[in-house]
Amino acid sequence: MNAREDILSAIRARRTPATAGIPPACGPEARGPRADLVTDFICRAKAAAAEVRVLGSAEQIPAAIAEVLRARNLAARIHLPPDPQLAGFARSDVLVCSNDPPGPDDASLTGAPFAIAETGTLAYPSAASRPASWHFRAGLEIAVLARGSILPDLESVLTQLTAAGALPSTLNLVTGPSRTGDIEQTLELGAHGPKALVILVVPSLGAEM
Repeated sequence: MNAREDILSAIRARRTPATAGIPPACGPEARGPRADLVTDFICRAKAAAAEVRVLGSAEQIPAAIAEVLRARNLAARIHLPPDPQLAGFARSDVLVCSNDPPGPDDASLTGAPFAIAETGTLAYPSAASRPASWHFRAGLEIAVLARGSILPDLESVLTQLTAAGALPSTLNLVTGPSRTGDIEQTLELGAHGPKALVILVVPSLGAEM
């Protein structure tokens, strides 16, 4: 073998099967007529390497966050954005809460206003209470999502935003943890943001938070 063949052989040895990047089938054709938006979203989000936990109520969120952090050998410390819906976590007796911007070794908490079932994507319209740094600076992002905020597709999200008034200046779409395949087509997580994304799905976000 010459040098060229050596290089090609090494590339072929590292190549994943063609089916490795294909997510599992989601939707009515995969599960029958009982499929719904929540099930579709969870299926797609997991296919994009996100961890999804379904909780019985918003009261379970602090304990779930502590469990997520403990499973990753992280301190029970979470960075909170200035979102009024998340303010109640400052009173948690199982978490230490910080309002400082997160760094690459930190865990951040976000409240996702919308999610897209079609792609397993979280949608964050820009707002002073939802700084983009919470999606791109932390090493671990934990997102809280109400079941009723899961919509079929991006067009449905844009329709709701338009109905509520002018469109935001930006709309951040988060599908799984940050990743890139630019270097030798090898998938690397955490290239431009969190290395891990955990989504906590709750019936609703209310006063109990």
